[in-house]
Amino acid sequence: MTLNFPVIRLLVAKDWQLFQKQLALYVLGGIVALCFLGLAKPWAFYVGSLMLIIVMVSIACFSISTSLMVERKEKTLAFVMSLPVSPRDFTVAKLAGNIITFGVPFLLMVVGTLAVVLFTQLPDGLFVYSLLVFAYILFAFSLSLAVAMSVESEGWATFAMIGSMVLINPYLMALSMVPDIKDRIGEDALVWTTPALAVLATLLLVSLAVIAVTTWVHARKPAFY
Repeated sequence: MTLNFPVIRLLVAKDWQLFQKQLALYVLGGIVALCFLGLAKPWAFYVGSLMLIIVMVSIACFSISTSLMVERKEKTLAFVMSLPVSPRDFTVAKLAGNIITFGVPFLLMVVGTLAVVLFTQLPDGLFVYSLLVFAYILFAFSLSLAVAMSVESEGWATFAMIGSMVLINPYLMALSMVPDIKDRIGEDALVWTTPALAVLATLLLVSLAVIAVTTWVHARKPAFY
C-alpha cells in the first residue's frame, strides 16, 4: 500500500498552522532564556538554563498533548476518517506533524544555545554538555510520543510525558558523576570524550529506533487506533 502524500501533507500542515502561534511564544521564551545564559553570570546562567529546560519540556508536552490527546478527547478522528486516508497515512501524518511541531523550535534552541556558548564568555566545554542535555530531551520526546500513539488512556500518556521529562534530573546527576564529562564543562575548549560520545550516540540511536518501531507497528494496524 502506497502512502497518500497529498493528504499527509494536508494533515501535517493543519497541525502546524494550528500550533504555530503558541510555538512562537515558546521560542520567544527560549530566546529570553538564551539572553540570560549569554550574560555569563552565575545567577543568570542558573536562571537561563532552568528556563531553557522548562521551555523545551513544555514544547514537547504541548506538541504531543494538543496533537494527539486533545484530538482524541474532541473526537476529531471522525473528520480524518472522512478523508481518503489509511491508518498508515494517519500514522505517518501524526508522527511527522509532531516531529515537525517539536523539531523546528527544538533545532532553533539547539543552534541558539551552541551559538551562545561559542560566542560569549561561557566556557566552550558547555558545548558538548549542552548537546547531551538536548539529546535527552529528544529521547524523552520520542518515548512520550510513542506511548501517546500506542495507548488511548490520557492518564498513561500524561504519566509517560511527565515521567520521562522529570527523569532529566537524575540524568544530569548521572552526567555529573562521570569525570570525563564533568571535568570538561568548565574548560574553555571543546573536547569530545569517549563517554560523552557514547551517551550522545546512544540517546540519538534509541530515539530514532523508538520512532521507527512506532511507525512500523502502527502502520500495520487495520484501524486508526
